[in-house]
Amino acid sequence: SLSHSSLFPIMGNNHHQPAPRKNKDELLQYVKNFQPQNEEVKAIRVLLHGPVGAGKSSFINSVNNVLQGRMTNRALTSTITSDQSFTKEYKTYKIKKEGREVYPFVFNDVMGLEEKTGVKEEDIKLALKGHVKDNYKFNPVASLSEGDHGYNSSPSISDRVHVLVCIYDANAAQMKLPVLQKMREIREAASELGIPQMAILTHIDSACGVTEKNLRNVYRSKHLKKKMTDFSASLGIPMNCILPMKNYSHETQLNPDVDTLILSALRLMIDFGDDYTDTL
Repeated sequence: SLSHSSLFPIMGNNHHQPAPRKNKDELLQYVKNFQPQNEEVKAIRVLLHGPVGAGKSSFINSVNNVLQGRMTNRALTSTITSDQSFTKEYKTYKIKKEGREVYPFVFNDVMGLEEKTGVKEEDIKLALKGHVKDNYKFNPVASLSEGDHGYNSSPSISDRVHVLVCIYDANAAQMKLPVLQKMREIREAASELGIPQMAILTHIDSACGVTEKNLRNVYRSKHLKKKMTDFSASLGIPMNCILPMKNYSHETQLNPDVDTLILSALRLMIDFGDDYTDTL
C-alpha cells in the first residue's frame, strides 16, 4: 500500500525536485476498489466543517465530478459570498457508482461556522456520535436534544462520523478568534472519541501565482507552505494531514492535475476513516 508520504513528501527546502506524483489512474482505481475492512460499516462517513464559504459543498461536487468522469452539480453551492451559511441541514451525500451501486463512503456537510450564528458546536458533537438524523435542519438558536424529531437515539456504527475534515480557504484573512475557538472545540470532541482528523486548504490556485500557472508547483510554493504551517499551528493538525486542493468551480472540463489532488485527499480520508472503523 502507498504511504501518505510517498504521495506527498513533506515540504522541504528542496524546491528543484517536483514532488513524486501518484498517477491519477492508480488513485482512481484505488478509490473504485475500496471496501471498508469492518463489515458492519456500510460506508465511511466523512464530516466536513469549516468557516462559511471555504468550499465544503464545492469539494463534494468536485469529488463527484472526478468519480463520474464529467462535470456534475450534486451538492448545491452558493456563489453568493456572504457571512450566512448556504447549507442549512445535516445532509448525507452518496456518490453513485455504475448501475444502482453507490461508493462505500459518504459526505456530510454542515452549516458553516460563523461568529455569532451558524451551527452550534453541540450539534456537531452530536453528529460525531451519530445522533443527528439526516435532513435535520440546524437551529442556530438551540441545539438538538434527546426526544427531538431530528435526534437519533440509537446510532449504528455507520451513523457515526469516521473522519473529521476541516476545510479552509487559502485566500481567507486570518480566521476570527470565535470561529477558531469553535473549530478547536469540535476538534477536541473528535479527539476524545478517537476520530481521525485532517484539513484541506482550498482555492490554492488563486492564492498563489506559482500554483496558478501550474498546479504541480503546489509543493514548491513558499506562500502556501506558510499558510499550511500557520493553520497547523493554530488548529493543531499536523502538516502531513493538511492537503492543498483546488475545487472545480468555473471549469467546463476535468483537469488531470486537479483530479490528482482531489483523489489524493479522498484516498487519505477513506484510509483514515477505515483504520478508525476497524477499531470499533
